[in-house]
Amino acid sequence: MVKFMNKHRRVVVVGSFIVLFLFTLGLSSKAYTDDGGKNLYENRCMICHGKKGDGKGHQTTLPRLPKFDRLWTIQPRDFTTATFKFRTTPTGCLPTEDDLINIIGNGIPKAYMPSNADLSRSDMLSIINYIKTFSTVWQENPNDSSCAPIAISMPAYTFTAGSAEKGEKLWDKMKCWECHGKEGRGDGSKSKELKDDWGNAILPFDFTSCAAKATFKPQNAYIAYTTGLNGSGMPSYADSLNEEERWNIVSYTLRLMGKL
Repeated sequence: MVKFMNKHRRVVVVGSFIVLFLFTLGLSSKAYTDDGGKNLYENRCMICHGKKGDGKGHQTTLPRLPKFDRLWTIQPRDFTTATFKFRTTPTGCLPTEDDLINIIGNGIPKAYMPSNADLSRSDMLSIINYIKTFSTVWQENPNDSSCAPIAISMPAYTFTAGSAEKGEKLWDKMKCWECHGKEGRGDGSKSKELKDDWGNAILPFDFTSCAAKATFKPQNAYIAYTTGLNGSGMPSYADSLNEEERWNIVSYTLRLMGKL
């Protein structure tokens, strides 16, 4: 019975991904007019993110495989709150247009969001401008000079054992293990009680899976430790750890992922 249920869940996961992929693929050949981002959004994004941008489209729950005796799911982003995890801007700030273009163009593979790399930059900007109409935050609290993108310059010591050893001590000191576990498997003591800003149960990232949602680069890990992931409970360490310490945690992250 268990094997049957697991097989069924895998079929649902794969099936959902195929539906989204074929939906996007079928639309990629359409000749869009200059109707603006609304037309592009409704044809590319509305299936998951909803007509009102509230994350309540036809695919309201994107399934994942069972883990830790629970079936974890991914919810489409709710644009009405203007809360974004993947940014190069400090915690609490809105993403830049380039941040959003990167997400639209590259997709988020582990979250079942397909790539839209076939769109031009102009088309992507049209979608972004339309997405901004779903929340008043863009007009009421726009980014100021304090929200400039964080500079990234990866030091040579990042891929060294000494840096990883320092990062392991910081991992313990900052209690990263409470969520991500001692071995980075996402099974920490608090992992089963975590919820996002919308009240949905969330699974801490499993570093040993080597499969980050938005693809993995050491620079992306550094940004995550620096900016935090808005809406997810993952805090920013910009104020509690200096730049060298954050890079040392990145080094330890690389060790957990088997890349060092």
